[in-house]
Amino acid sequence: MTKKSVASLSAADVSGKRVLVRADFNVPLDDQGAITDDTRIRAALPTIQDLTGKGAKVILTSHFGRPKAQVVDSMRLTPVAKRLSELLGQEVIKCDDCIGDEVAAAVGGMENGQVALLENVRFYAGEEANDPEFAKQLAANADLYVNDAFGTAHRAHASTEGVTKYLSPSVAGYLIEKELQYLQAAIENPQKPLAAIIGGSKVSSKIGVIETLLDKVDKLLIGGGMIFTFYKARGLNVGKSLVEEDKLELAKALEAKAKEKGVDLLLPTDVVLADNFAADANAQTASVDAIPDGWMGLDIGPDSIKVFQDALKQCKSVIWNGPMGVFEFDKFAAGTEAIAHTLAELTDQGVTTIIGGGDSVAAVEKVGVADKMSHISTGGGASLELLEGKELPGIAALDEA
Repeated sequence: MTKKSVASLSAADVSGKRVLVRADFNVPLDDQGAITDDTRIRAALPTIQDLTGKGAKVILTSHFGRPKAQVVDSMRLTPVAKRLSELLGQEVIKCDDCIGDEVAAAVGGMENGQVALLENVRFYAGEEANDPEFAKQLAANADLYVNDAFGTAHRAHASTEGVTKYLSPSVAGYLIEKELQYLQAAIENPQKPLAAIIGGSKVSSKIGVIETLLDKVDKLLIGGGMIFTFYKARGLNVGKSLVEEDKLELAKALEAKAKEKGVDLLLPTDVVLADNFAADANAQTASVDAIPDGWMGLDIGPDSIKVFQDALKQCKSVIWNGPMGVFEFDKFAAGTEAIAHTLAELTDQGVTTIIGGGDSVAAVEKVGVADKMSHISTGGGASLELLEGKELPGIAALDEA
């Protein structure tokens, strides 16, 4: 999937041209409608500034929340326009629609190097339906297209896939280019030994990625709630820990496949237990073969942390997707936080560390080591699907390099 990038476009290619840029501005807001984390907005700046610097008229489009094809005032992109104006040092033109006469008029009045932000594309049913007529209207006010929204690249929507049929060239922005560079290299051409740390509550949501990784990695470390499905499959008592009863055979098959492939599959040896699912629950640590009835596992234990750290220290590349426990509760955050610190230290020693989107990103940010990692993926589902080797429609639709 080597795609043409915005870097390949010269000033002569884009000066005076109207460039539709699909960004991911789906940022969190507080109750007052103020942005609480502008990471996604800042991540789009290199592409925007590259284009404005070359004299393009940049037309930004994004979704925000899940308005379900209705105009929802609390899901307008107005706060994003305000923050973008501050970051770019120029007034971003904010449109109250994403198609139609108002947009045409606003774009028609743009100077070279100016930036406009269209309204939430998901106010229209045509966006998620990838309706050709809606895609055509969205593309009508532009000359070429740049996709820089990795977080939605696994969706074939009008603004990610449909518009490419009407705009040429259609290229990748810097953010997507970096995602492909790190995530694809991690799978196709990693520095060995390669370890993957997979966490989260359910085996079912990570089956695809675990199966793909077993063909690629030297070590697979598993944490989070999904470990109890593996223990129960081994015949161990798991108390009232989360178990997917219909995935017990799968857990056995995954362990057998790891053995057959010569992959070192590591499960925790001890766990931190709680008497109920709460931040202030009573806690105790137990070996995985001595979990008492009435208790549930919410984190990996201190012995497991050491075993995991020792395994990671032997590796040259590490991919991490999913927390080791319920890190939102401080009492059950030690496993996740220890892994985050370990990866930060390993990065300093030259190891390539990739945080594969989702809750792992929140974890490294909570611990304050996000800037220490080699790469932090901006996509949750998109990162997983790319690691699984699936084709992402929003990327497949772009021009080949």
